[in-house]
Amino acid sequence: MKIAVVGATGMVGQVMLKVLEERNFPVTELIPVASEKSVGKKISFKGKEYSIVSMQTAIDMKPEIALFSAGGSTSLEFAPQFAEAGTTVIDNSSAWRMIADKRLVVPEINADILTKDDKIIANPNCSTIQLVMVLHPLNKKYNLKRVVVSTYQSVTGTGKKAVDQLNAEINGNQGTEMAYHYEIFKNALPHCDVFAEDDYTKEELKLMTEPKKIMGDDSFNLTATAVRVPVQGGHSESVNIEFENDFDLNEIRKILSETPGVVVMDDVKNKIYPMPLYSEGKDEVFVGRIRRDSSQPNTLNLWIVADNLRKGAATNAVQIAEYLLENKLV
Repeated sequence: MKIAVVGATGMVGQVMLKVLEERNFPVTELIPVASEKSVGKKISFKGKEYSIVSMQTAIDMKPEIALFSAGGSTSLEFAPQFAEAGTTVIDNSSAWRMIADKRLVVPEINADILTKDDKIIANPNCSTIQLVMVLHPLNKKYNLKRVVVSTYQSVTGTGKKAVDQLNAEINGNQGTEMAYHYEIFKNALPHCDVFAEDDYTKEELKLMTEPKKIMGDDSFNLTATAVRVPVQGGHSESVNIEFENDFDLNEIRKILSETPGVVVMDDVKNKIYPMPLYSEGKDEVFVGRIRRDSSQPNTLNLWIVADNLRKGAATNAVQIAEYLLENKLV
């Protein structure tokens, strides 16, 4: 199977290559794609070197699947061209997520909606993925009424420039190439992505809209505050969930522990709870600090952590590709 990785030199693209290798995805020919200035440079995959090619060269090679992580404008321009050539595109940008006829997929939840006709498939926002992995099984049992989520997002969600800024500030250097308007070291920025309508950021709006599409349920309300913190890898979320129906905490833990891809870490007596340090490099979504909200009925508090470059991006995209292959949809 010919697989193109578009944005192969970026942070998510590099992790996509790593995940493809780790999961032994049947790549017979790898087509790494990056910007024109990177064409001809070499990357390594499964002990072999590959030359980076241009977008047009990759389209002409007609790969079966193209994993995109090159930004929204690039995706809007080139994903349709790959699709026209017969390639199935799995896109990591926000470009296609909320377009009505495009599928927004977390495989554990809604991969069964995919068909051979879906040539451009959207990979959800990193913070959305870890959130819905927990919300979905609980919604099936108790019916969501309202969700309030506050995120604590790592700098890798912004990209290499942000990682460089954090490391420079840790080392006492104030760099000229700033990814953020303010310092991030020893700070917390309530500003992820750009501000949009009603003074919410685009990141917050993604969290407020994408879960409903993935879960196929718009009957509940959701609001979000997204915060960038000086953590190098792994997003965390504090989530308050009001249900239509009452629940039992032990049953909550049982449901989540039996959900594929979710790991319950909830033993506060022994100081066991999810943390970004623990999630880094792992594909699971970790949940803990599971407790009742004592301020009102039928309401739950919990804490969710995942590696935003893996399950939040690369791993989810590769899992979609695996589903397409297993079900003969490519």
